[in-house]
Amino acid sequence: MKALVIDDSRTMRRIVGALLEPLGFEVHQAGDGQEALDLLDEGLEVDLACIDWNMPVMDGLEFVTRVRSNPDRRQITLMMVTTESETGQIVRALAAGAHEYLIKPFTPDSIRDKLELLGLVGSEELV
Repeated sequence: MKALVIDDSRTMRRIVGALLEPLGFEVHQAGDGQEALDLLDEGLEVDLACIDWNMPVMDGLEFVTRVRSNPDRRQITLMMVTTESETGQIVRALAAGAHEYLIKPFTPDSIRDKLELLGLVGSEELV
């Protein structure tokens, strides 16, 4: 599976990518929503996009709205990964078409739990 990590912080892109790779994702990165849309327009196909809210050029909510407006991209699972923690922001993102919402800071287990909830990773078997 392929994931696109969209965040204006290179460090945060690396952190999220480093958590996704052991879960079986091939990780691609973009520094803002417009760069991410450009990658999709160039033919990158992804199963998951992890999206920060606050970015220059195009923010995460606009990216979600643009992806959801394109029927060819409706299969992409969209997960906000952001510091925005107000209930109103969460509701706006989910109403715009995000599937899940993860608030920074997060733990490796919390990102795995969200991906499991979305059906993108399997649950670990008990030993």
